[in-house]
Amino acid sequence: MKSVVLAEKPSVARDIARVLNCNQKKNGYMENNQYIVTWALGHLVTNADPEQYDSKYKAWDMKDLPILPERMKSVIIGKTRKQFNVVKAQIERQDVNEVIIATDAGREGELVARLILEKCKGNKPIKRLWISSVTDGAIRDGFKNLKPGSAYHGLYQAALARSEADWIVGINATRALTTKYDAQLSTGRVQTPTLQMVKIRQDAINQFKPRQYYSLNVVVDGVTLNWQTPHRIFDETVVDQLMQDLKGKKAVITDVVSHEKKRFPGKLYDLTSLQQDAYRRFKYSAKETLSTMQSLYETHKLVTYPRTDSNYLTTDMVSTLKERVASLASTEYRAQVVELMKSPLKAGSHFVNDAKVSDHHAIVPTEVRVNLDSLSARERNIYMLIAERFLSNLMPPYVYAEQKVTVTIGESLFVAKQEETIHPGFTALSTANTGKKHHIFKKGAVLDTVKLNKTTHVTEPPPYLNEGSLLKAMENPSSIFEIDKTTQSTLKSAGGIGTVATRADIIEKLYNLNAIENINGNIKVTNKGRQLLELAPNALKSPELTADWEHKLTLIEKNKYDKNKFINEMRAFTKEIIDEIKSSEDKFKHDNLTTTECPTCGKFMLEKKTRNGKMLVCQDPTCGTKKNVQRQTNARCPECKKKLVLHGKGPKAMYSCKCGFRETQEQMDKRFKSRKTGKVSKNEMKKYMKKEDEPINNPFADALKNLNL
Repeated sequence: MKSVVLAEKPSVARDIARVLNCNQKKNGYMENNQYIVTWALGHLVTNADPEQYDSKYKAWDMKDLPILPERMKSVIIGKTRKQFNVVKAQIERQDVNEVIIATDAGREGELVARLILEKCKGNKPIKRLWISSVTDGAIRDGFKNLKPGSAYHGLYQAALARSEADWIVGINATRALTTKYDAQLSTGRVQTPTLQMVKIRQDAINQFKPRQYYSLNVVVDGVTLNWQTPHRIFDETVVDQLMQDLKGKKAVITDVVSHEKKRFPGKLYDLTSLQQDAYRRFKYSAKETLSTMQSLYETHKLVTYPRTDSNYLTTDMVSTLKERVASLASTEYRAQVVELMKSPLKAGSHFVNDAKVSDHHAIVPTEVRVNLDSLSARERNIYMLIAERFLSNLMPPYVYAEQKVTVTIGESLFVAKQEETIHPGFTALSTANTGKKHHIFKKGAVLDTVKLNKTTHVTEPPPYLNEGSLLKAMENPSSIFEIDKTTQSTLKSAGGIGTVATRADIIEKLYNLNAIENINGNIKVTNKGRQLLELAPNALKSPELTADWEHKLTLIEKNKYDKNKFINEMRAFTKEIIDEIKSSEDKFKHDNLTTTECPTCGKFMLEKKTRNGKMLVCQDPTCGTKKNVQRQTNARCPECKKKLVLHGKGPKAMYSCKCGFRETQEQMDKRFKSRKTGKVSKNEMKKYMKKEDEPINNPFADALKNLNL
């Protein structure tokens, strides 16, 4: 008898098949005399659309809301039905006696597999492969430690609860807002509080009134000592008077204190902290970082599972540390790798802690030796971030001497702190070590005449949220929202709003909805976004709802909360928000209406900003017609090397750059042709222009695809 191994993606299935020696390649699967390895393509089964319950729901009508099916249905996704049939046929084979779930080790991966199994006959025993990297060694170890499927029943129930609740709330709220205001509007338990955070920060900046304040300093041997005052001085005359009072008085070094201190590296990366650093260092969006991580994980096998919320490793990984370090020998950190390999590695509690690892450990390099030349620039940058953080946690701390010098003039104190490196430790990996040699100051010394300097400063508003800080705010909403301590505690235990796996998609969805825009790195809410917040039900604007969801879903995972009870709560909640939308007297006003008529229905189209340019969309949400106006491409300006913007289609389409460069598609084709001996094919051009995007597994994406969400 044989075992069917069900992977989530073809690439992972091929790796598993190779390790298991499944050399017989068939249409949609591989096998040998013991295993049949097949794969899904993300979700093959999803929640049914409303019209699949009743044809009357094809038309979006407020009187039909809320749509609350007595029993949720799942359906086979049409465009991937062929692969579903292959998977189903293998599972139902007479010579198969068990199924091994090898989809991604997490809530969504469990849902992918279980929904498929529900559509198959036989009810065969289930085992679970749970691995955090797809190296050959990890796969072999995983198959030696297969778990019974029953151990993950709670995880499946939580995944199903999340999927069904998102459908119930999302479908109804979106249909209600869209039909009520005749506009492409969408709301949700995570995206709406995220949008609200952008607005709160933007409002704080707009309402901020700068004020000048004043201070004093003195400079001694090139070292600046600042006046110590308990609060800012906004009255300039106070500082002027103090300067007069101190004029001509002795300056005495009244205290010199030195301490040896240590600075430790940042924690190992989870996905959110990696996305934040990738934005800070390289300005990569959360979506770009996640997509790059998936490539490093699945294609190159260089890093462990990316969608993790843990910063720690487990004790059973300690034995693999040397192999992981050795894999970095060909990088710029070779000297540090060689040094680390000379002696046993210390697995400190600052990065090894079983109690702080749930589903997946922190992101670290695998044992696969890296060839940086085989990676794209983005893959290389992300990989080296992970490598640096991993090695830094294995190296000694940065040790330095901090000297605090106090100069007294009259009764006023002026203080400076100096830092001198004793041992660079982990900072040898980067240029972050800025410790300088101390100037020598002696306590009791009377300084020659020193000049007092008045300094003028201006209070600054909080910064706009960016791709990195918005992720951090989603992880810790209490940094933006004013919420009580109980809710703060709940949010902290739930890990904020959304999950490490979904936050990038939520931000991307807000861009696509034209609710937010990115201006020079600053994320701002658009007029449409502001109106959406005014129209959305109040309960969906707060992070408390999603915190409550995540808390209960976690309990469902642990078999401590009933899934059906949770769904019934969501049904009741949905009725409340639909009633609120129906009874609203608010209006929605398009501020981006154009005079261009929709070629499909004749209504005027709306101009919509996208991350990569502009496009026209029909104002009728049920029409869904789109036309590109302009978009940023991956083609580079031959003069300044910035990305070109494309206007229009066809041979007369125009590429333009901020530096003033312009050329048509025809001219670009000729330029490319002149650089090569042969003709540039259409496929080459498409490949060059194509923007890499990871497909999103969204249980009800098809239901909303015509709404441009």
